[in-house]
Amino acid sequence: MKTITLAFTGASGLPYGMRLLETLLHSGSRVHLVYTQAAQIVAKQELDFTLPNRPRDAEQLFAERYGTFSGALKVFGIQDWYAPMASGSNPGDAMVVCPCTTGMLGKIAGGISDDLIARAADVMLKEKRTLILAPREMLFSAIHLENMLKLAHAGAVIMPPNPGFYHHPQSVQDIVDFVVARILDHLGVANTLLPRWGET
Repeated sequence: MKTITLAFTGASGLPYGMRLLETLLHSGSRVHLVYTQAAQIVAKQELDFTLPNRPRDAEQLFAERYGTFSGALKVFGIQDWYAPMASGSNPGDAMVVCPCTTGMLGKIAGGISDDLIARAADVMLKEKRTLILAPREMLFSAIHLENMLKLAHAGAVIMPPNPGFYHHPQSVQDIVDFVVARILDHLGVANTLLPRWGET
């Protein structure tokens, strides 16, 4: 069972993160979830969904929302320094920050590990594990682009959620699934969310 750290931050794009969480759990992955207070605000705004303050409440809510799944979910607080992904001795297999604010991108690029998300990302880079960042912003400033380049040089995968349209999406869900499928591909998690290029 793969262990994936998944982080939600306050950028627009929570539908991507929520769909990724659902798909990972149903794929049999172990997910360690952490989110910011700003992500809670965005979840309410974009999905009319309340992300609980207490990790245990969040675990119960997701169990009810997604039903029976073959994976495992553990939710951690943003300042939980005893979480496994806070140490290189137990980093997990990969980490995804989706959506990723440009502020979080800058913190990770600068090595500022003052919360669990930034620290876990720092651990992934130093341990040379897969770190995927999905920055959702429009436009990108020179500072944002320089931070992305710095992180790419450090080994991170920069994957802005830019959907393609060659699969002829018929709904917002189809557009979300395009991005989520690409993230799952980079995590090495099998999925059938959309037809592959050349298969249609």
